[in-house]
Amino acid sequence: MLLCVLLALLTSASNATAAVLQRRAASQASSSKSMHLSLIAELARRKVWLAGIGMVIVAALFQAAALATGPVALVQPIFIIELPLALLLASLVMRRRIPRRIWIAVAAVTVGLGTGLAVAQPGGGTGQAPNSLWLLALIATGAFELVVISAAMRVRGEPRAALLGLAAACGYALTATLLKEAMAALDRGPAAFFSSWQLYGTAVAGLGALFLLQNALQAGTLVASQPMLTVGDALISISFGVVLYGESVRTGWWLPLELFCLALIVVGCVEIAKSDLAIAPDGSQPGAQLSRPAADAR
Repeated sequence: MLLCVLLALLTSASNATAAVLQRRAASQASSSKSMHLSLIAELARRKVWLAGIGMVIVAALFQAAALATGPVALVQPIFIIELPLALLLASLVMRRRIPRRIWIAVAAVTVGLGTGLAVAQPGGGTGQAPNSLWLLALIATGAFELVVISAAMRVRGEPRAALLGLAAACGYALTATLLKEAMAALDRGPAAFFSSWQLYGTAVAGLGALFLLQNALQAGTLVASQPMLTVGDALISISFGVVLYGESVRTGWWLPLELFCLALIVVGCVEIAKSDLAIAPDGSQPGAQLSRPAADAR
């Protein structure tokens, strides 16, 4: 279990680095290209964005190893720490001082995450789920994404960023869940791994999550998208782990404390998102956020 946590932390560090590299590229993209594939084409011409994608690939390797050694319900919530790490890294790169209130916010996220995981004690489960259960999960996920993206297309600015952040979070959670089963197939040999439909589902879901994230970054500020992205990924991943793999988390009398930890994380993320470091140094568009790059395509 300790190895799983270490690998998840390395994934978070890699994604935080990618976030710092990608934020300027996303903020400078034309708003007229929102929700179009041409947005990705434009970003791909920027070296800093490509460097960020390189770090996403490194993170993908760490994440695959983490999911192969631990439950989804433990691995995915650890990625909440990416935002504080990205903020700290950005402060070093930009040589900017972090205010006291932001340090308090970083502490709130860290303490909330650590305490929440210690109380919930996610664990157990298997590495495989029956195809019938997968079919139901995919139908439910598709319906959820359709509703959220349709709602996002009817609004602009912060509401769109929040909704697309939630849609991206669902994509990340699905990608991680698919990746876990693909890694379980690897135990049966290369033939089983490459013949697993979950492997190719991981690629499709990951690319979809990447597309949604870049649009969330472009649509509005981090204050709108980050809480949805961060908390949404963790909660949806836990749901996938419990439903598909039979993983467990403690509830009952522990639930109030878990909800308090969740509130600490949300408040901390919102406060971090208000930092000047969450805005592009050139003051360009408000979409220049410190956010997770595509960690599950990751």
